[in-house]
Amino acid sequence: MRVVIAGAGSVGRSIARELLGNDHEVTLIDKQPSAMRITQVADADWLLADACELSTLTEARVDECDVIVAATGDDKVNLVVSLLARTEYGVPRTVARVNNPANEWMFDESWGVDVAVSTPRIMTSMVEEAVAVGDLVRIFTFHQSGADILELTLPAESRLIGSRVSEVEWPPDTVLAAIVRDAQPFAPTGDDPLEAGDELLIVAGRDVDEHALEALLVTPSR
Repeated sequence: MRVVIAGAGSVGRSIARELLGNDHEVTLIDKQPSAMRITQVADADWLLADACELSTLTEARVDECDVIVAATGDDKVNLVVSLLARTEYGVPRTVARVNNPANEWMFDESWGVDVAVSTPRIMTSMVEEAVAVGDLVRIFTFHQSGADILELTLPAESRLIGSRVSEVEWPPDTVLAAIVRDAQPFAPTGDDPLEAGDELLIVAGRDVDEHALEALLVTPSR
């Protein structure tokens, strides 16, 4: 996979290292000479230029990439890069960093953004998840489809404790994607029983009633 990353700060470099470690091809773009820390990500291609310029994106061969990541510290730049990548180069997948949560509403398909990553939102979700057993927490939203990744830690009093995954009447457009048990994640099968303290990761469509889903999971046994 070929990935172009706009923004060679600590976030962009970290993403680049992870992708390179998984044998992907990466190009980093930044207009600040101070960001050109090439030795830190020596296997990436580097471009000192403004990612908001078409000439820069052309030089970076954005039209040949599979994913573009707009990872700068400026939300305006991330939106422009995403929009240009989608409308001018037809990039199949765009991922954009949201720095200011107040701007999150703009990071959608109208600006060419497939996936918006808001660090404050994710951190808030992690805090809520850490302190709220039995509460359904939205971890992530796919802006293109409207689907959500939800998390819930199954309370000990849930009536589903001991039930097999296949015995649960999951709402339509709901998929139990993973269970984390004793710090070990695994993909559940229909025969796997649910246990108290299981962290359930659920993919839910945009029309799923989250209140009903939470009630299904946490209602005590009689």
